[in-house]
Amino acid sequence: MARRARSGVARMLNPAFALLDRMAEARPELGPQRYGVVSACDGGLLEVSGLALPIGAQCRVAHGRGALWAEAIGFRNGRTLMMLLGDPVLLRPGARVRPEGRPGMLPVGPAFLGRAVDGEGHPIDGGAPIVADTEWPGGGVRAGALDRAPVRVPFDVGVRALGALTTFGVGQRVGIMAGSGVGKSVLLDMIAHGAEAEVVVVALIGERAREVSDFVERHMTGARAARSVIVAVPADHAPNLRLRGALLATSMAEAFRAEGRRVLLIMDSLTRVAHAAREIALLLGEPGAARGYPPSALATVTKLVERAGNSAASGGSITGIYTVLADGDNQDDPVVDTARAILDGHIVLSRDLAQRGQYPAIDIAASLSRVMTDVVDPAHAALARHFRALVATYEANRDLVLMGAYRAGTDPQLDRAIAMHARLTAFLAQPQSEIVPLPAALAQLEALLAHEG
Repeated sequence: MARRARSGVARMLNPAFALLDRMAEARPELGPQRYGVVSACDGGLLEVSGLALPIGAQCRVAHGRGALWAEAIGFRNGRTLMMLLGDPVLLRPGARVRPEGRPGMLPVGPAFLGRAVDGEGHPIDGGAPIVADTEWPGGGVRAGALDRAPVRVPFDVGVRALGALTTFGVGQRVGIMAGSGVGKSVLLDMIAHGAEAEVVVVALIGERAREVSDFVERHMTGARAARSVIVAVPADHAPNLRLRGALLATSMAEAFRAEGRRVLLIMDSLTRVAHAAREIALLLGEPGAARGYPPSALATVTKLVERAGNSAASGGSITGIYTVLADGDNQDDPVVDTARAILDGHIVLSRDLAQRGQYPAIDIAASLSRVMTDVVDPAHAALARHFRALVATYEANRDLVLMGAYRAGTDPQLDRAIAMHARLTAFLAQPQSEIVPLPAALAQLEALLAHEG
């Protein structure tokens, strides 16, 4: 009896036993296997003849002693168009292409908690292989508009300015918009560190490999690692692999939401996802429309964002935080404009504030949470509006004040804003390692505005 008990414990602790059990239950296909051949290669785009596959199917391409992976992205003139997931060096004409796996399905489940994986779900943290027992459609499970529960509960992110002045809600989708080097990744880091969620799924899409390793080192330690999943696809990977990473992270969040969990989905960045979708669309011959972005690239952003939110059926939620890169600090960039239209709020980071040394450099007058009035009481909303008015009044007259052209007493609102400017700025600033819960942020806001002047 004791020996049998020890054997059972060993099987639970050793993931290899689970893999062996699955292999024992698997039924090999003994029939003839289909394959096609590479007819043409244009960069990373392959034309494969003799193999009809649905879009999204993955294939193994014979590659000398090894193999390459490719994904079906379209078909034309009786040939399947595929995009390589790796480097086409040494690929030869006539190479055999064999389908692998189930088209459109991605691995998900609790086995990924505490792990960092690539766009295909393979571990990149040096740990053991991941055995996922659950699959989820890469395109998501479409739900009706009335199947989404409304946003009514505040979501604490641990950042004082966001909690007090642009309060988020559970199930909200928020964009962090800024140019390069203004602090989007740092603010995301603060949110990932201080947010209250049962599961945190982080997608690092198209970012520098150094940022990926730094993020994993900071967040995959201690108790937080047990509730976190990181999907990382750096900028030097193929565009379809970058897009697949975004779909994998969103599918994982959906699977956890279906279990009734409160999920925080962080994606850095939505713009890199749009760039990947643009590369694929242009390879397929789709014309560029809005500043070089084909319509399908912007539609990809919309479909991805719409998958977050609350579920009335399971009671779970996905609160989505997406960074959006404003190329050249242009807030009218097509991706920025599309994201602003579909998201439930946006946080704008200002380069001018960053250059003055204010971090996080949140332009509170330009930032907005569309659900704040639904998740906070009227007194809190009134205090936030008062704070915004003071900041906006000072910024609108900043040049006059600095030049000494303003005469005190002309505008009582501006007089109050000038007197409180240092305290307002100090309230918006926060060290990266500090966490300010929502109740503390509201108490500090009340104390600040109670003694204005």
